[in-house]
This record gives sequence, C-alpha cells and structure tokens, in this order.
Amino acid sequence: MAATYFNEMYDGGLIRPPYARLEDWQKNMPDELRNLKQAEAESLFRRIGITFAVYGEGGDPDRLIPFDMFPRVFTSLEWQRLSRGVKQRARALNAFLCDVYDRGEIVRAGRIPARLVYENEAFEKSVVGFRPPKSVYSHIVGIDLVRTGPDDFFVLEDNCRTPSGVSYMLENREIMMRMFPALFRENRIAPVESYPELLRQTLASVAPEKCRDEPTIVILTPGHYNSAYYEHSFLADLMGVELVEGQDLYVDGDYCWMRTTEGPRRVDVIYRRLDDSFLDPLCFRPDSMLGVPGLMNVYRSGGVAIASAPGAGVADDKAIYTFVPEMIRFYLGEEPILNNVPTWQCAKKDECKYVLENLKDLVVKEVHGSGGYGMLIGPRSTKSEQELFAAKIRENPSNYIAQPTLALSTCPTFVDEGIAPRHVDLRPYCLVGGDQCELVPGGLTRVALTEGSLVVNSSQGGGVKDTWVLAD
Repeated sequence: MAATYFNEMYDGGLIRPPYARLEDWQKNMPDELRNLKQAEAESLFRRIGITFAVYGEGGDPDRLIPFDMFPRVFTSLEWQRLSRGVKQRARALNAFLCDVYDRGEIVRAGRIPARLVYENEAFEKSVVGFRPPKSVYSHIVGIDLVRTGPDDFFVLEDNCRTPSGVSYMLENREIMMRMFPALFRENRIAPVESYPELLRQTLASVAPEKCRDEPTIVILTPGHYNSAYYEHSFLADLMGVELVEGQDLYVDGDYCWMRTTEGPRRVDVIYRRLDDSFLDPLCFRPDSMLGVPGLMNVYRSGGVAIASAPGAGVADDKAIYTFVPEMIRFYLGEEPILNNVPTWQCAKKDECKYVLENLKDLVVKEVHGSGGYGMLIGPRSTKSEQELFAAKIRENPSNYIAQPTLALSTCPTFVDEGIAPRHVDLRPYCLVGGDQCELVPGGLTRVALTEGSLVVNSSQGGGVKDTWVLAD
C-alpha cells in the first residue's frame, strides 16, 4: 500500500484556508510566465551571489540552491504553537549546557547517562566550570521540524552550534516580494526582515562585563572557501558589523583585538562560524590556521563573548536529542510542546537488535552526522546498502540512532511537469540573548525536489521556499 502524506494545501480535495488566495494565483500562471519567473529568480540569486558550495564535489563552486516559487504557508495560530515550542526547547537546551559544564545535576539525577555527555566528542573540557556571559551557551538555535498532519509537528533535530540557512530565509522573501508584489498586497504576511537587527541586539546583549561601552561585534568566518561564506558576508552587511578571519584578530593582554586601518580595535563579541576545534590553536587543534591563538584564555577570563559558546555542540548530538523532552521537564517543570520523533539508540543492546532486524523500514543516522550524509533511508535502500549499514552498526553501535520513516507533509511545488507535491521540512531560528528568547515569524523551508524523496538537505539536492506566516 502506498504511503499517504498530509498535503498542506489540499485536504480531501478541498483547499485549506491558509492557501486559499494561492489557488487562483497558480492556476492563472501560464507555463511561459512560470518559466520566465523561475529564470528571473535564478538570475537574481546569481547576481546577488547566493551560492552554496558542497565539499568534495567537482563542478561549479558557485552552485545555486534551487529556489521554488510556490510559498509554504502557516496560520498565525499554527505559528504561535511552533514558536512557543521552539522557545521552550531553546531554553531547556541552554539550561542543560550550563548544567553539564557545572554540577551536572541532570546526570546526577540519573536522567541522562553520564557517558553520553562526558565521553561525547563535542564535550569541551576546556570550559568546564566556566559560565558564559548571561549564562547563554547557544545563542542561535536552529530547530528542524517536520509535519505529518494538520496538528502533528515533530522535532527532527536540534542545531545549537552554527545553524546555517537564515540568509535563504531572508533572500527568499526579498525575491518573492520583488517578483510577485501583488501577492503581498493581497495577503497579510508577517515580515522577517527584522532578523538581522534582532541578531545584532542578541549578540550585543551577551557582551562581557568588561565591556563598558557599545560592544564591538564581529563575525568570524573560516574564509571564502567555506560553503556558507555568502551567509557570513550577508549577515555582516545587514548587521553593520565587520566580517573577519582569524588573521584579522589577535590577543593582547586580557582582550581580543581587531586590526583596522585606523589601528587596533577591541572586540567584545565574536559570532563565530567555524567549529570549536579551529577556534584557538593553543587550546584545540594546534595546526589550525583559521582561529586566534590565545582566544580561549581571553574568553575564560571574561574579556570576550563567543557565540555560540565553545562546547555548545554537546547539546545537539543526536543521542542527546532523545533526552530533550526530559530536559524540558527537569529544568523548566513543563511538558514538551513539540514532540521528538521516536528514536532507537543503537548503543542499547535491545534497541540495536530491533534496528538491525528492521533496517528496511527505518532511517538510520550517525550520531554526529549532518547535511544528510552518513544516513540510511531504509524504504529507499537496497539490500546491499542495508547489509553495509548493518556491518557499520555492529562495529560501532553507539555511533548510530534510528527513527521511523515519517510521512513528511508535502507542499505544492513547481516542477517541469507543472505543479506537484514535494516533501518539506522547516528550520526556524531562535535567538537567545541575555534577556530575550525570540524568533521571527518564518524560517527556512527546505524541499525535496526529487519525486518521493524525503531528503531535503541542500547538500543532497534539496531546494528552498519562502515561508509565510499569515498575520492576524
């Protein structure tokens, strides 16, 4: 029997209210105009420079992420629930990080196994006992959500380090408004363009106590070869802050300084877009040419804030993910608003046995994997692929988790044949500062452009859509 999927636009052949004004729009758009508009969108993306490089691939280093013009729509009530759930999760994840780098009360209480935390490769011993400014570890939390029914949303994974893609959320909206201004006159759509200013305010709010004036904020990038370099540059421009590489910064005394044409300038907040291991060659990888020697000493002495904080990655580990509902209960005394996807941990003998016996029906992921790599989608895999993955799991069971193959919702999408349903997910971005926990009404909708595919990652050929939240 073929799987049935929730279509976000049509319910039993009837159009759902959020999409009511889009039906005539898409029906009245001839193929010639659609193709013209699609070419216009690609031209705009190329002209602006919105590209996405994929490591290890040959070909075009300035590859465009496919953009689909058919927007995804949420009602204000749907968004209110999602927003409350994402904020709740972000608060709990930050409480967890502050706890495990301090007394580890959740581990002492037996709610999370110690080995998952303290033997995790993302756990940074260099910050044990240190409390970051305003007790915030993860300042930009990207929560990946999937929908399976009208009221059924699930958290697929948490991204607590440097979640990417927000530039696409902003540029998707800009391009849609430019190409279809009438749509925005006819629909009351909540704006997303306040994100850069909200991000700047969030970063400023966690400036260290040694900062007495308006904080100097920089974005630290690995450089233009990084796949998300466009986004680093884009956000720096919109926030009005400097985009720097490691060689542009240095440590002198108790502070971090930026080289400028007018002489040294003290840096108070670093929004870093590189991994922990490359931040400081004196503390982490000694061969790193991307970081700033001595930066961690300044950080630990309170001379600079780093967002997101070193060590935040232990909270978005896929094995830790299974315990986030317990974190919400433990730290917040609340029941989770958004549910996890049911998850089997291969580190547990009985659960591993179940996974190995049901590989053809499950999605198996590496605990530290990302970008759609290192995973098996059972229903779409071959027998040999299943056998290969079974061998990997037996060799290192603690490196894998498994989940059921969810019936991801679909959204109408422009394809060569016209319009067809394609599977989508959503990544809202929650900003956590000294006195705020906010997200703009929208996020990055990723779409699996291949018919039947459930893999939406851009690195795996997925595309992006504008995400609308209808205003009250």
